[in-house]
Amino acid sequence: MSGQDVLVGIDAGTSMIKAVAFAIDGRMLASRSRQNHYVTRADGAVEQDMERTLNDTVAVLAELVSSEPDIAARIVGLAVTGQGDGTWLADADGNPVQDAWLWLDSRSADEARRIASSAAFDHVYERTGTGITACQMSAQMSWMQKHDRSCLSAAATAFHCKDWLYYRLTGDRAADPSEAVFTFGSYATRDYDESVIDALGLGSQRHLLPPIIDGMKVSGALGTTVARRIGLPAGLPVTLGYIDVVCSALGVGLYGADQDVGVSILGSTGIHLRRVSEAADIVLNASRSGFTICIPDGGLVQVQSNMAATLNIDWLLDLVDDATRFAGHAADRDTLLLRLDADVAVAPAGRVIYHPYLSSAGERGPFIDASARASFVGLDSTCDFSTLARGVYEGLAWAARDCFDAMGRRPAEIRLSGGAARSTTLSSIIASVLGSTVRSIDRAESGAAGACMIAACGQGIHASLEICSREWVDTRLGEPIEPDTALNSLYEKLAPAYPLTRELFTPIWHALAQRRHRGESTS
Repeated sequence: MSGQDVLVGIDAGTSMIKAVAFAIDGRMLASRSRQNHYVTRADGAVEQDMERTLNDTVAVLAELVSSEPDIAARIVGLAVTGQGDGTWLADADGNPVQDAWLWLDSRSADEARRIASSAAFDHVYERTGTGITACQMSAQMSWMQKHDRSCLSAAATAFHCKDWLYYRLTGDRAADPSEAVFTFGSYATRDYDESVIDALGLGSQRHLLPPIIDGMKVSGALGTTVARRIGLPAGLPVTLGYIDVVCSALGVGLYGADQDVGVSILGSTGIHLRRVSEAADIVLNASRSGFTICIPDGGLVQVQSNMAATLNIDWLLDLVDDATRFAGHAADRDTLLLRLDADVAVAPAGRVIYHPYLSSAGERGPFIDASARASFVGLDSTCDFSTLARGVYEGLAWAARDCFDAMGRRPAEIRLSGGAARSTTLSSIIASVLGSTVRSIDRAESGAAGACMIAACGQGIHASLEICSREWVDTRLGEPIEPDTALNSLYEKLAPAYPLTRELFTPIWHALAQRRHRGESTS
């Protein structure tokens, strides 16, 4: 590492808290992580100890620095990103008021539905370009205002996760333009919008929202006490990154040479982003779903997110595992996955339609329906396991197409990331279903990388994100996978069936949900 300037990115995710060191040319040098901790309760609460989160982050940084002693001498900046949404309340002295509410918390689901069905929400959606769910601070604060005003009365600041860590690292109360604006602002002005806050019924809590700063222009300074705990120099520049989904998109190539680039991150969930140059190009949808998020160059991305992506492939593998165990044989999961990929690659295309709504929480993109469930359409007696498996892979591609179509159009090129990006079979199917070029990237820790890219530009190491992306991303992109002409033609003929069948299933989902809620059997 000697001789290289170093940037360290913090990615405080829902599952893991990570500290990752990068050379200023984008090479990952070292990383350390530890499991994140939160508590789930029967009433829908999902809470996280704010002080523990800070201590875990400091400990991970200290482990990284002590394991790579050259970092302390070469580091030129820290950058912070983390899990999105939720509500992290601190008092005037900077101490937690209570445990943080995470984005997984469902207590405010009724509040979110009430806001979404109100006449005032038309105005909110028009300004924010973002639907509302129980994940968001707006719904959670609305619940607190009705049911637990004491926590809001005791609070001086309402942070998101990364904002809380930035505050405790630097002493600066701040929010970034991504989360602050899509929750409480206007994507056209990139600032808080008082009419939105009032329409949400949260005018009396306006004082809790911290000032918005842009990490491309402003950095804080690492405080003396926390610097000593980590083993880094006090005063080190600290950059407040954007929400993790934006940082991850930066790290896998949102800033391609061609402006018409989108990103699909296919992990347990599926997140699809389309880059938009101007506010006038934003396409809102009748379902009032998705997110419109500020990105660091003054532009925007539209985002739609599926609740379940690779969870569907995990489910397939579980079925195979169950079947082999039932037959008295053991199965190795890695071997099964390789065989599954190979089998799907040669299976007949377009035999069935699969809706990948496998999450028990339903779906949120490009429509919002907690009762949505997965389904196969078009089965007959000739359908074997390969047919079903091919249908599941195609279902993930149909869901991605559905999301991009709700955002106006499909980008010419999709940068693919997440666990599914390792499957050439799935990448090829996505290319043919969407009619877009697909490229994957050989990069681990894309969230931390994206935060460091913002820091590199903010400190003048790179003049722009486009220039930074050439060095950090383009050299790590795989070969382009083009749509198969014959398959694309077949899929275009089948395309209307996917949204049509999901719309026809809606009353069935609702009927089944009612029976589940009554505790009745659906058999």
